[in-house]
Amino acid sequence: MAKKVLVIGEVREGKLRNVSLEAITVAALVADGGEVVGVLLGEDVIGLSDEFIRYGTDRVVVVSHDKLKDYTTDAYQQALIHVLNSEQPEAVILGHTSVGKDIAPRLAMRVNAGLVSDIVSDELLEGEPLFTRPIYSGKAFEKRKINRGAVFATIRPNNFTMPELDETRQGEVAIIDTPFENVRTIIRNIAVNVTGTIDLSEANVIVAGGRGVKSKEGFETLRELAGLLGGVVAASRGACDAN
Repeated sequence: MAKKVLVIGEVREGKLRNVSLEAITVAALVADGGEVVGVLLGEDVIGLSDEFIRYGTDRVVVVSHDKLKDYTTDAYQQALIHVLNSEQPEAVILGHTSVGKDIAPRLAMRVNAGLVSDIVSDELLEGEPLFTRPIYSGKAFEKRKINRGAVFATIRPNNFTMPELDETRQGEVAIIDTPFENVRTIIRNIAVNVTGTIDLSEANVIVAGGRGVKSKEGFETLRELAGLLGGVVAASRGACDAN
């Protein structure tokens, strides 16, 4: 049965995160021929609407406000509840990121919906989405579906294929106003510790080392290899603790 599915886009440094584009693939399956609606929140994000549409959303809803410049739970929750009440979707897809893990359960609770988190694959069973997620630290997998009400799902980054970019796609972009009340959190400054130019969670190539590297200097060889492959360097927890 055709459904309306929202994809809540996540913006970092003025760009849509890859996981938000991967979420379109999941949303299209869940929609089953229905409508995929992108949602963008921020201070100045309307310029990303066309990209969202070219990657597969049918239309985009934009909530633009200075209170949404940086992510805060209370401001984003108020804005998204307003969007959910307006759109009344059958499903909502987000990335399983720090933002998605924080906001998804709050939204699902507020609208009395079910949530399946950390999805690594999906399929349709008798027209309804069936999600697969890891359990026991990835040692096993379980399949879950929501039996009634709206479906909320967060997807693990880099587990779904991004839809192909279609430069000819067009869709409606709607800018909506959202009333804010008692936004208690104010971001004064963000300190980012960057070790490379590529986000580890979105890297196509990762060169990782563990205790066997033995020293900080040993990682220099890994950095050289990562540079040649266009990737980033990662370390096991043991190597990080030993540093």
